[in-house]
Formats: sequence, C-alpha cells, structure tokens
Amino acid sequence: MYPHERSLVKKHSADQFAIVGVNSENTIEAAREAVKKNKLTWKNFYDGGGANPTSGPIATRWNVSGWPTTYLLDENGVIRYKDVRGETLDAALETLIDQWKAAREAEAKL
Repeated sequence: MYPHERSLVKKHSADQFAIVGVNSENTIEAAREAVKKNKLTWKNFYDGGGANPTSGPIATRWNVSGWPTTYLLDENGVIRYKDVRGETLDAALETLIDQWKAAREAEAKL
C-alpha cells in the first residue's frame, strides 16, 4: 500500500491533499521504527492499540475494525469514502480534488 500512497503524494503535491497515517504497533518505539523502515513522509499518529490493534482511541472513535482502513474526507472533514483502494481510490481522490477546485473557482468569481 505504501508505494501507492507515495505516488499519490507525488502526483498531488500541488493540490490541497494530505495523507494522515494511524499506527497501531504494540509500542510507540515500534511505530516510529515502522515509519522509518517504510520511509513514510506524511504525518503519522500512534494509536496505542497494543495487543488489540483496533482498541486505541483513534480506531475506536473512527469505528475501525481492521487495518488498513482508509477514509477520504472532503474539505469540511466529512467522510466521503471508506475503504477504497487502487483505481477506485484514485478516482475518488480525483473527484474530491476536482470538487474542491471547482468550489474555489466559483468563490473567486464572486
């Protein structure tokens, strides 16, 4: 999954787009090592799931039942897509970016 995420970061570097990772390794040290080992350049948070990786506060609040779980949020923080991957993820992201750009253009005309 990480190579695909890296390609999205590169492709959309000029867009208002961000990836945020949530890590549920057993310890924060293991989470830091995973970020380093996988060369993750985007923000990552440690969720502290421990033995039950979906029991951390972030996973609990977002109703995550397994990893990986993906959410695409719009500019207002509304979840628009959940668990999309591959070409479906790309298309969903393109849709959200296009909608964001269209809204900015409409605002500029006011």
